[in-house]
Amino acid sequence: MPSPGTTALVILLPAAEPVLAAARRVDASLVRPGLPAHVTALYPFLPDESLTGQVLAEVRSLAAGVAPVDVRLAELVVAPGFVALAAPELQAVADAVCARWPEVLPYGGRFGPRPAAHLTVAMGGSAETLERAAVEVRPLLPIEARAEALQLVALTERGWEPRLEAPFGG
Repeated sequence: MPSPGTTALVILLPAAEPVLAAARRVDASLVRPGLPAHVTALYPFLPDESLTGQVLAEVRSLAAGVAPVDVRLAELVVAPGFVALAAPELQAVADAVCARWPEVLPYGGRFGPRPAAHLTVAMGGSAETLERAAVEVRPLLPIEARAEALQLVALTERGWEPRLEAPFGG
């Protein structure tokens, strides 16, 4: 479980909220509280206390160089402890973010240097519970979405809170 002060760069996809709602109906504990439907570009990012004006300007600059991306969430990935939707259209954005901050290993290196871009639907729970969540989500696919910004979020004592929204501009 991340601790307060942890930050992440995410790409919000509000059109995918129905899949999170479907997973919550199966078991609310499967869905991380406080964050809307998103694809993670880099987690963890820099510690909250390191978010200087220069870092925020660099996030804005990187986002300004990215064109908005049309995303089609159609492939459901079910793995031990995890249900996700593949988001290959956002891989280039995640790669650009990781290349800009190479000292920050995505997911602490747990999934290698270049984890596949995805939207986590459910995490934790038994294999049976995750499969029930997948059954609920499949009829909702595909989902068409448009990625339009990077959002920097930080975990606080009150939950995840936005720190910066950096619109795509390319």
